[in-house]
Amino acid sequence: MADNYLEKRYDEVFGKKTVTRRVGHTLDELLLKNRSTRGYQKNYVVKEDELKQIVSVNTKIGSGCNRQVLRYKLVTHDNGAAKVLENIRMGAALPELHLPFPDTEPEAFILVCSTVPENKLVDIDLGISLQSMSLKAVEMGLSCLIVGAFNKLEITKEFNLPYELVAVLCVGKGIEKFKLIPIHESESHAYYRKDGVHYIPKVTLDELIIG
Repeated sequence: MADNYLEKRYDEVFGKKTVTRRVGHTLDELLLKNRSTRGYQKNYVVKEDELKQIVSVNTKIGSGCNRQVLRYKLVTHDNGAAKVLENIRMGAALPELHLPFPDTEPEAFILVCSTVPENKLVDIDLGISLQSMSLKAVEMGLSCLIVGAFNKLEITKEFNLPYELVAVLCVGKGIEKFKLIPIHESESHAYYRKDGVHYIPKVTLDELIIG
């Protein structure tokens, strides 16, 4: 009897055994890579198709009462990125650095609008959407920055937006280095930079959980 007779017989009766292998990144890996990025490679041009791929996650994610009120305007280097950049503020907690540094500016944006007046459900949808799009970008090898400080009137006028602008998502090939720092809830939550590294304080798990 051949040494592998039983193994062959098992495959005939029960089907060939399969080994499950992980493909791609785990959620934890994507979350760690998903950092607010304020510096980007100038020689990498984000295409509209890439922005569409990022926005496509919104056809799969949850929505409050399934209303799906958010809409998205794609802006690239060729159709108005410079105008968006003029009307947003990045790195508000580090005003002395005047971020982004010259020649590291993002040149692709997703303008997020709401078809109804902003309310609690819209804000919930907005958070889900922005985080999901950022994670998709990371999966694609890109980086993002969620911007809440912008000139709504000017951007709305420039792009003739039919709905209320509620957020701007910068997209590009990030060049920054990051490090998470565990802190107690009583310590400063302010991010900071040192020796070219962007440090982000995060409250420890034990202190996030109510005992």
